Amino acid sequence: MARNGQRAGDWPPRVVMRKAGGLRTLEAALIRSGLGPVAGVDEAGRGCCAGPLVVAACLLAPKAYDSLAGLDDSKKLTEAAREELFPIIERRALAWQVVVIPAWEIDAIGIHVANIEGMRRAVAGLDQRPGYVLTDGFKVPGIAAPSLPVIGGDATAACIAAASILAKVTRDRMMVALDGRLPGYGFAAHKGYNTPEHIAALDRLGPSSEHRRSWRNVRMIGGGEAEPVRRPGAGARRLATDAAHAR
Repeated sequence: MARNGQRAGDWPPRVVMRKAGGLRTLEAALIRSGLGPVAGVDEAGRGCCAGPLVVAACLLAPKAYDSLAGLDDSKKLTEAAREELFPIIERRALAWQVVVIPAWEIDAIGIHVANIEGMRRAVAGLDQRPGYVLTDGFKVPGIAAPSLPVIGGDATAACIAAASILAKVTRDRMMVALDGRLPGYGFAAHKGYNTPEHIAALDRLGPSSEHRRSWRNVRMIGGGEAEPVRRPGAGARRLATDAAHAR
């Protein structure tokens, strides 16, 4: 029996791309092919030398709400625009999940592995199982649904853009809170990225408990080669090499 113009037995269905509103073209094509609902996954803080990696998964409804018309790559939006969209995404999404991976865990397993693991955890934590998952940038093995990596996905698919905003706003708020707990580094301003102000503070104060000791600039200031990291209930693990977080 044919369905949506497909011949019986065809799998996966042939995805027909038609123009849709805003960032909805790819998601709409997947839904028309019977592969919905579609979840997007993205992270914030991958390139930072301090603070956690935050990964979010977001499952948007097929309906394109006017209140979400401003969805875009979180890096292209102002802080005010991200803060405005954040509660709307929480309210309008069919399901969403945010996962926080602390600096010590990034040091223990490496940033790329932490990124992959965070994406798996975020998708697994969704209250509703997606029919398809779009990940930003690279393939994520181990997701219990068909998936597709999308280069520049947060500027291409609405569900990835929504996940990007959830991750970015959550992480920014955490870094502002860290600024109060660890004054002097300027976390509220640079959010842990390698700005000149951050590097100067790191030179002056030395690494904090929230700095990633596997990053070369932190390791050099911290006094030579890094020591193995021990996490609660686990044995020592070798710190990640610089190549692991070069992306």
